[in-house]
Amino acid sequence: MQVGCAEASDPTRVGVALERSSEIGSPASPIRGTPNKRFHSDARSGTAFRMISYDHAQALMLDTAPVLPAETAAIDAAGGRFLSQPVRAAIDAPRADVSAMDGYALRRADAVPGQWLTVVGEAAAGAPFAGELHQGDAARIFTGAHVPPGADCVIMQEYAHRDGARVRFAEGFGPDSHIRLRAGDFARGDVLLEQGQRLTPRALVALAGADVGEVELVRQPQIVIIATGDELEQPGRARKSLHSLPESASYGVAALAIAWGATLIERVHGQDDLDILAPLARNAIAKADCVVVIGGASIGERDFARPMFGGSQMDETFSKVAIKPGKPVWFGLADGTPVLGLPGNPTSAMVTARLFLAPLLVALQGGNAAEATRFLPQVLCGGLPANGTRETFVRARSTEHGLLPARNQESGAQAPLAASDWLIRRPTGADAVGHGEIVSALPF
Repeated sequence: MQVGCAEASDPTRVGVALERSSEIGSPASPIRGTPNKRFHSDARSGTAFRMISYDHAQALMLDTAPVLPAETAAIDAAGGRFLSQPVRAAIDAPRADVSAMDGYALRRADAVPGQWLTVVGEAAAGAPFAGELHQGDAARIFTGAHVPPGADCVIMQEYAHRDGARVRFAEGFGPDSHIRLRAGDFARGDVLLEQGQRLTPRALVALAGADVGEVELVRQPQIVIIATGDELEQPGRARKSLHSLPESASYGVAALAIAWGATLIERVHGQDDLDILAPLARNAIAKADCVVVIGGASIGERDFARPMFGGSQMDETFSKVAIKPGKPVWFGLADGTPVLGLPGNPTSAMVTARLFLAPLLVALQGGNAAEATRFLPQVLCGGLPANGTRETFVRARSTEHGLLPARNQESGAQAPLAASDWLIRRPTGADAVGHGEIVSALPF
């Protein structure tokens, strides 16, 4: 169905849900610090006890993130993971001068239209011609075959007229040699991929083509997710009680974490009872490289996201961030293990997971965390109102006309969350923007 922008052309319609939200700062430019450096909140800095900007919070979080140890893996198990050291080519590519076309190999001096040459043999990939070409000789050759000694050009078969053991060529074959020179792509010992690079499907092709069968990778982060809340019930069971809600956020956060390279070792739910949550916290930090807590991040009498870690040394980096949705997001180290606290509302949890958990996981794997939150210029479909005092990340979906903001921007709304594939970043105090204007956005 073709999607238009008429429904979003009035910024006040989206503005009701946004409640004139705002953002602080410019597109994220996170800063990586020394691995294993720990940020200690104390009375001198007070950072952990005041609301800070998104850019500041992300930089502080990444400054504490230790790069995990390395391990060796076969390349068929390396997709999506991060290199712990550069990779060098084990061979030249091509390994010899090879033909770029199907046709005939010959000496350039014999490449005269209409002149008959003697076909003395054939060269195919993996089955080279055993002899050497002399004046008046030609060899049938196929793409990827080694160019026979004595030949310095290949004429495409489209120009060839074969008559038994003779061949001649029509005019128009041009001056190109159609030969790929040895090591023209890369030479043995060349650095193909740099330390910290993520192995995309395209990178795996280059690795295999360089005869690299194993690589040194940063270990994938082992993650535990703890969802909190008395009202939450496992999906499929909540319908039994009017007072229950399906626990939904942890499923999305887990999928996001896996997509960014984590290994989920446990996803649990705990009621709002410190005697229940404290053992979950101890178990999590004992076996995980990163712990995510969903809910319980406010300061109410039944919010235990921070107190549940009371049995460990908790160095809290920040306790709230000037963003919407997601102000209660927090981060710290519990006995040296990174702990990220997300708000309980599903949309808030997913937005803050995208903004904080994704770059944290990349940092733990030795990658460039800035790539995880690279905001891109996009065309706005419709309009957005002027912003207020908090940085706002507007959920939007892509259309052929641009990014269309969801009408319902409430932090608990899940239907528009499912349809949204972009986050539009709105600076604090920003003026209203109209249809067709450029906004800064992050793939969601």
